[in-house]
Amino acid sequence: MASPQRPGNPGWMGPITQSTSRTEQEASAMDPDLPCPGPKRLLDDHSGPSSNSSMTTRELQENWQKEKGRWKPVRLLFEIASARIEERRVSKFVVYQIVVIQTGSFDSHKAVVERRYSDFEKMHKSLLKSFGEEIEDVAFPRKHLTCNLAAATISERARLLKDYLRQLYAIRAVRRSRDFVDFLTRPELREAFGCLRAGQYARALDVLGRVLPLQEKLTAHWPPALVPALCAVLVCHRDLERPAEAFAAGERALHCLQAREGHRYYVPLLEAMVRLAYELGKDLVSLQGRLDDSRLRKPSHGGFTLKELTVREYLP
Repeated sequence: MASPQRPGNPGWMGPITQSTSRTEQEASAMDPDLPCPGPKRLLDDHSGPSSNSSMTTRELQENWQKEKGRWKPVRLLFEIASARIEERRVSKFVVYQIVVIQTGSFDSHKAVVERRYSDFEKMHKSLLKSFGEEIEDVAFPRKHLTCNLAAATISERARLLKDYLRQLYAIRAVRRSRDFVDFLTRPELREAFGCLRAGQYARALDVLGRVLPLQEKLTAHWPPALVPALCAVLVCHRDLERPAEAFAAGERALHCLQAREGHRYYVPLLEAMVRLAYELGKDLVSLQGRLDDSRLRKPSHGGFTLKELTVREYLP
C-alpha cells in the first residue's frame, strides 16, 4: 500500500478538495467497504450554507456555527485494564485486556478486547509500511531479550502500549486505516462470522453484540463498513425466527447505505427486507419500489442472497 499523502497529518493545511478526491479514489480502489479518510464525509453529511447563495456573510457564519454544534466528533480513550500470562503446551505469552471508552458522554457500550504483544507488533509493522513518516515519532515498546514475563516488565509494557494506542489514535489517517480498525475488531468479527457459518446463531449474536458498538465508533466516518456485521445480525435473528429483530438490524444497515445503491449488499439486503416486511405485516411499498429501481439501474447484482454474502465474510 502506498504511503498516504500529507492530508493525513494533523498539521497539514493544504487544499481540502484536491486531497479528499485523491484519498477517496484510493480507498475505493482498494475496497468499497474500507473507511474513507478525509473530511468530505463531514461536508456531505450536512446541508451546508453554500446551498443558499443569497445568504449574507454573517448568516453563513451563524449557519456554519450551528452545523458545527450539531456534529460531535467521536473521541476514544484506551486503557490496558489488566494483563495475564497464558500458558500453552510449548509456549507462554502475555495477553493484554484493552478497554475502549468513548469520551464526552456516558458510554454504555465500552468495548473490551484482548490482544497479545505479537498482535500489537504485527499491526505496527503494517502501519510502518503505509504510514512510515506519520508514525516515525510514535514509540513502540520493544521486546526484551530476558524477563519478558516478569511482573515489572509486564506492567511497564502495559503502560507503554496504552500510550502507543493513544498516539496512533491521535493521527487521523492512522485511526481511520484498515490496519488500526482491524486490530481492534477483526478477531471478534472472524469469530462471529465463523459461528454464523456453523449455524451457531446465538453465539454469533453474542459476539456481534460486543464488537459492533466498537466497530461503529471506529468507522463513524464510513458507515458502510458496518453493513456486513449488521446483515449478519439480520441473518442470525431471521434464522432464529425473530423477524422483528431481524428487520430492525436491516433498517440500520439500509441507513448506513444511504445514497450507495451500488453497494454489493444493497439489493440482497432489500430483498431480505421485503420478505421480512411481508412477514411482519409492514408497509413494503417503499422497500419494493427501491428494490425495483435498483434492479432497473443494475439488472445483475451477482445473484447472491444476503446469507450467501454474509457467510463469505471474514473467511480464515
